Amino acid sequence: MKTIIIFESLHGSTEKCANKLMELINDDITIVRLQENENVSIDDYDKVIIGGSIHMGVIQNRIEDFIKKNHNQLAEKKLGMYLCCMEEGETAQIQFNKAYPEELRKKALATGIFGGEFNLKKMNFFEKRFTRKATGIRSSVSKINEEEIRKFALRMREGIS
Repeated sequence: MKTIIIFESLHGSTEKCANKLMELINDDITIVRLQENENVSIDDYDKVIIGGSIHMGVIQNRIEDFIKKNHNQLAEKKLGMYLCCMEEGETAQIQFNKAYPEELRKKALATGIFGGEFNLKKMNFFEKRFTRKATGIRSSVSKINEEEIRKFALRMREGIS
């Protein structure tokens, strides 16, 4: 089966997760960053995985636009959706639900909240300042959840919902 992972990443966390999924799913996989190809076609793929991250409480516009443009076609595919965010528990789930349409969430083979990172080295001055003030962190932090990525990959690989 052919799989495509479509993602957008501001500081690299979502891309890191896309690459990890590619390793774990072990399928004929194409990875596309929307910033580099906003007009990607999903026609030739059996499975579609969409990944984005939360910044200031919302997912990237490119992810939203892609889903709106391809909603009907996505509803017909074997679908997975993941989110990178630093929130946990109910707050992370609320962000996930806000980021992805309910119809697609309900039919997806896999959904996942993979945690996130604050990579200060990749942030501009204003992002660093805001992040430090809002969170109190003084150095880069990673909360990527490898186990959640493995579970997601297994569901996508085997079609287990």
